[in-house]
Amino acid sequence: MAQTPPTSGIRLDKWLWAARFYKTRSLAKQAIEGGKVQYNGDRCKVSKEVQIGAELSLKVGFDTKVVTIIALSDQRRGAPEAALLYEETPESIEQRAQQAAERKALGSAFAHPERPNKKQRRQIHRFQRIVADTD
Repeated sequence: MAQTPPTSGIRLDKWLWAARFYKTRSLAKQAIEGGKVQYNGDRCKVSKEVQIGAELSLKVGFDTKVVTIIALSDQRRGAPEAALLYEETPESIEQRAQQAAERKALGSAFAHPERPNKKQRRQIHRFQRIVADTD
């Protein structure tokens, strides 16, 4: 028996899970409660019923995605099918690309120092023993 897609009554946390923004519904719930998800520009509750055409703003990692809901589903499917549930706005795509480029440019400015070699580690341990003995 083929199931027809739901037309209404889908909870926000369930839709976010089905659209593969979060790996579990509990992670989606935590993001909503933490204020990382906005529904039409406002904070919302986990049980908010999503509507087609609504705009969601999601903070995922360093990025903020702005997507428009174009289909409803309460079942988690493959990534290609999940991508059909929403459409990211062109402004959001452009802004994320710009921020990624900025992060990449700044990445070299915060290079990690090299690890000490064996000789330097021995010197560090000797120094720490000397400091510990004087205390």
